Amino acid sequence: MTNVETRYAIDPETARKLDTQGLRDHFHASGLFVEGEINLVYTHYDRLILGGAVPGSGELVLDHVKEAGTPSLLDRRELGVLNIGDTGTVTVAGKSHEIARGDVLYVGMGSGPVTFSGPGRFYVLSAPAHRTCPTKLIRAQDARRVELGSAETSNERVILQFLHPEVAESCQLLMGYTQFAQGSVWNTMPAHLHDRRMEAYLYFELGPDQRVFHIMGKPEETRHLVMANEDAVISPPWSIHCGAGTGAYTFCWAMAGDNVDFTDMDMVAMEDLR
Repeated sequence: MTNVETRYAIDPETARKLDTQGLRDHFHASGLFVEGEINLVYTHYDRLILGGAVPGSGELVLDHVKEAGTPSLLDRRELGVLNIGDTGTVTVAGKSHEIARGDVLYVGMGSGPVTFSGPGRFYVLSAPAHRTCPTKLIRAQDARRVELGSAETSNERVILQFLHPEVAESCQLLMGYTQFAQGSVWNTMPAHLHDRRMEAYLYFELGPDQRVFHIMGKPEETRHLVMANEDAVISPPWSIHCGAGTGAYTFCWAMAGDNVDFTDMDMVAMEDLR
């Protein structure tokens, strides 16, 4: 079963007038990981699709998605798959890939149907593509590591970059995840913007009683969303995206837009936040 929800793009002036439920309706996504289902959110921000696939005891096939307007989803798109569960299998073009927890599979445009099986919990991301890049499995140990922050500022972390020009070629999809040192809870602080790309976060590895307070909005008019385990958030290009957790967590970040330059960002000074 494949379920698709559409989220339309809105401007910052409209967003600033929304109440809590309105913000969640536009930017928060939950219930993505349901056994026996593929659940997708089709966003109008750079046409990024995000979602979850949990095959359980059977198989799930990602193929035709009406919202994409093509016979098969990957006819004009690329795909990134992160496994946040036990080792599972993703089959593409007749080849099976065993994906352990924390591994990422890149699937190039024109690859046809994608089949999920086994006990994995697969987070999927898709963006429009203009050419075919090679399908590639990237193990966690082969990702590009960037260490940032410090214990003194509660943001000591390691960024693992998978879909990145130095690791795996893609058209426009950038993807990876961030892990924190013990006692560090702040992500992406100091904050930044990149009006040339949208971004999406998936928060995972939270305990049942833990939450992340995700901060969004224009720097001079910030709002927050309370995120539980395996909740995702859509971050429009005009919004900052950062947060703090009540306990340990990991988050997967993904971007789509005009370039694949991870460092292309406009930093926001702390004194400019409101």
